[in-house]
Amino acid sequence: MIEAELKARVRAPEAVARALDGWAEGRAETYQDTYYDRPDGGLRARDEELRLRTSADHGTGDLRTLLTFKAAAVDEASGSKPEYETRVEDSQAAHAILEHLGYVPAIVFEKRCRTHAFEAYGRQMLATLVRVPELDGTFLEIETLVHEEAEVTAALDDIRAVLDDLGVCPDDLTRELYTDAVAAARRIQARTNT
Repeated sequence: MIEAELKARVRAPEAVARALDGWAEGRAETYQDTYYDRPDGGLRARDEELRLRTSADHGTGDLRTLLTFKAAAVDEASGSKPEYETRVEDSQAAHAILEHLGYVPAIVFEKRCRTHAFEAYGRQMLATLVRVPELDGTFLEIETLVHEEAEVTAALDDIRAVLDDLGVCPDDLTRELYTDAVAAARRIQARTNT
C-alpha cells in the first residue's frame, strides 16, 4: 500500500478541530516514536524510515505498538511513500530485535494527536491534528491509502480538497519531517544551554 499524505501547519487549530469533530469523533492519543537506522545512516540516505510507535489512547487507556517501514517517496512534492505496518505484541521485545539486527535508535520523540477517520470524496481518510512538545504550532496530517503509484495524484487531489474544506491554504503545506524538526530544535536547545 502507498500512503498518500499531505501535512500542513495549522493557523486556526481550534476551528479545524471543531470542523473535524463535526465529521467524525476524534480519538486522543500520545505517540512515543522511535526511529531506527543503521549506524551509517543508510536508511535515511535512501529516504527510508523504520519506526516503532507505542500509542496510548487517552479514552480507553489502551496501549498499542506498531512497527512501520516506509520506502522511498514515490511523489516528491508530497513525500508520499509505500508503507508496510504491523501491530507488535511486545514493544520491548521489538526494540531488542531491531537493535540485535544492527539498527540503532536515531531519534525518539513524543507526538500528541487527535485522530479522525471519515470518508470524503469516495475515500477513507485519516486526519490527525498533531502537537509535538518540542516544536511550535499545530500540524494537520491527512492521509489515505492507495494500491498503485498511478493512484497517488488523484488521492492527493482529494486530500487537497479536504484541506480546502477545512480552510487550510496550500501555502500552509510542509514537507518538513518531524524527525528533522525535532533534531534541529534539540541542536538549538543544546547551543543555548552551553
